Amino acid sequence: MAQPAARLRVHCTSQIVIPARLASTRLPRKLLLRQTGKSLIQHTYEAALEAARPDGVCVAADHAEIVREVRRFGGHVEMTDPGAASGTDRVAQLARQMECDIVVNMQGDEPELSGEAVDLAISLLEENPEAVMSTLATPIRSREQLDDPACVKVVFDQAGRALYFSRSPIPHPRQWDERLLEAEPPTFYQHIGLYAYRREFLLRLAEMPQSPLEKIESLEQLRVLQAGHAILVGLIEQGTIGIDTAEDYRAFVQRRGCG
Repeated sequence: MAQPAARLRVHCTSQIVIPARLASTRLPRKLLLRQTGKSLIQHTYEAALEAARPDGVCVAADHAEIVREVRRFGGHVEMTDPGAASGTDRVAQLARQMECDIVVNMQGDEPELSGEAVDLAISLLEENPEAVMSTLATPIRSREQLDDPACVKVVFDQAGRALYFSRSPIPHPRQWDERLLEAEPPTFYQHIGLYAYRREFLLRLAEMPQSPLEKIESLEQLRVLQAGHAILVGLIEQGTIGIDTAEDYRAFVQRRGCG
């Protein structure tokens, strides 16, 4: 019997863009915090450099202070429109000037995302030429996390294509059983907010209006699903803790052995 043909890896050039906004809502100026001896944006930039597949990393800044900080530690940075509506719009502004196939949107407040995770998101697009976008997910093992609206959940089909993202628990058990949190394969997955896009799709996405589901959940990725496009989901063993609050930053500092 003939063996199935191996999946071909399509060579693609890729770039990481880190959207960086100075006036964050819950922790203002967080990207410039430096209790570890390095600014948060520097930690994230150095994490991005650990990825093997991208050809480069660039910060998309909205303020001169961010620009000065990135240049201070020797990073690549470009100024973008301070009035950009979202990080995706900021990334798209730089993507218009880039010659690459894949653009990775890596959040500036994710300093502990591994290079392997970034490479996984890129490889999903390299190995699936028909796909236009990919992201990541990790198992949820606590009820507190499952019920937290700040923890975005995702469900996906057998081919790894996202079916829905929500701030509510999905799937929603009709009858709760604690064993659901221990099941293998896992029942619940947390969405990790890193995205890889085909460059041309990212430029179209930035021009698309918000969708009804996106407005309800305040989740931009629902715009993609509601428009009929597939999002591939790669699985990683452990999630990362984004820096959203002062408590998050203090915990990060302690994990770095500086607290």
